[in-house]
Amino acid sequence: MASVCLNEELSCSICLSLYTVPMSLRCGHNFCRDCIVRVLDTQEEAGGYSCPECRAEYQERPALEKNRKLSNIVESFLCNHPEPEITQIFCTYCMDAPVLAVKLCLQCEMSLCEGHLTAHNKSVDHVLIDPTSSLTNRKCQIHKKLFAYHCCEDAACVCVSCFAIGSHKGHQVESLDEAMKTKQQKLKNLLEKLTTNRAEAEEHVQSLQDRRTEVEEKAAVVTGKVTDLFMDIRRKLDILEGRVLSEVSRQTERISLQISDLIRQLEEQKDELSRRMGHIEELCNATDPLTVLQDRESDSNEKESDTESDATMTYPVDDLDDCLISVTLHAGLSDILTAGKRTSCIPEAADMLLDINTSNCYISVSRDKKSASSSNVELNYPQNRMRFTDYRVVLSSTRFGSGQHCWEVGVSASKYWGVGVAYSSIEREGKQSRIGYNRKSWCLRMSDDGYTVMHNSVCTNLQLVTPVQTVRIYLDYEAGRLSFYQLCDAIRHLYTFSATFSEPLHAAFKVFSAGWVRINS
Repeated sequence: MASVCLNEELSCSICLSLYTVPMSLRCGHNFCRDCIVRVLDTQEEAGGYSCPECRAEYQERPALEKNRKLSNIVESFLCNHPEPEITQIFCTYCMDAPVLAVKLCLQCEMSLCEGHLTAHNKSVDHVLIDPTSSLTNRKCQIHKKLFAYHCCEDAACVCVSCFAIGSHKGHQVESLDEAMKTKQQKLKNLLEKLTTNRAEAEEHVQSLQDRRTEVEEKAAVVTGKVTDLFMDIRRKLDILEGRVLSEVSRQTERISLQISDLIRQLEEQKDELSRRMGHIEELCNATDPLTVLQDRESDSNEKESDTESDATMTYPVDDLDDCLISVTLHAGLSDILTAGKRTSCIPEAADMLLDINTSNCYISVSRDKKSASSSNVELNYPQNRMRFTDYRVVLSSTRFGSGQHCWEVGVSASKYWGVGVAYSSIEREGKQSRIGYNRKSWCLRMSDDGYTVMHNSVCTNLQLVTPVQTVRIYLDYEAGRLSFYQLCDAIRHLYTFSATFSEPLHAAFKVFSAGWVRINS
């Protein structure tokens, strides 16, 4: 506010701008040198001189003296408050002294100050706009006439001649005001969509922040459990404790970075939406039809908003893999099995056997019912309704209807195999009996396509560095989670299915092309 008042004090009363080489008259009033010289020249032709501000009269042309103190003040003010570059438009009718125009009449193509605007409005009712130095964008380049209509077919502003005899003859047109109202209504609708999109973005940001808190809290709980366990067996497990906590920290950091990246993307989206909303609000409040109709950014915004509003916005975030943490811990506790069981509470794979009554006749099941391999000849298994007839599949005799379970399977490194789970009600013949090709089974397999996971015929390729020799499968029935891990020097998570299990599950195995699998004890 203080700078505004000072600006007024340092402005010339003739041009209404900051002093440029301020000159003083004997009466004490100051003016820009060019402004006062121009006024005195005009007065000289009239035969008398006076101060433009106080009207003090002079018999002779008054001497001008540069006001150095005021010049220094203006220079200092400009250093601290630089003036924006504004093209000044002066009133066409003010010949004696330049006066800034406040409006431009489109019909007369004249710039008008406040005084001449009042007189103009009393005589005619023309369209007035803000002063401008050029009307090029308001005139037809062909007929040199002002735009009067908006062509609905070509979405272009046209003059009377364009509509009557030009290229838009016979087209449907509407007045500029009608076209502006139509577009402003569209812009208002677009603004509502953008407002909704921004609100949804804010909700997603809050949801992601809550999710990050949940993950961090869960990580803290897991870390606490692991720490409590190692307090009892600190002497032997210092190294293992470090590995487990490092895994927790690594996963937490990875998920936190993932969430932060999603939040950053949504914040950028919010900023862009706010910018676009501000631009549209300016268009909605505009009084000039051409400013609204010739804005192309809002048209592209409307198309982008339709695309964005139709899209389902999802922001998937990984969960803390406490299973991997438990598996890592369990693998390191072979010499202290009791402590390992307290941590994972997962039954051993030794309890699992293959159900030979389900085995396809081209699968050879070992006597201990732990191994299955592909056979080149049909085996003499008795026929029953539980046996797979068309594909080389065998199920476990164990069923899982609740709880958490884990088992390890050794697999042939270069031959074809599949491991996973299936409902008891899976078909035993036809295409629906293939593991992974229906809604009743989930599978990790090695085939011509490499390593893939499948459910309901949806296949996802896995990129592995080393061949899989041992797979650990983790099932959390209530949580609807089925995870596969590659056991090697460093346990590697391969894939996790998320589902709502509705029936008891069996471990499922398939072998073909000389492939084999073995349940590890």
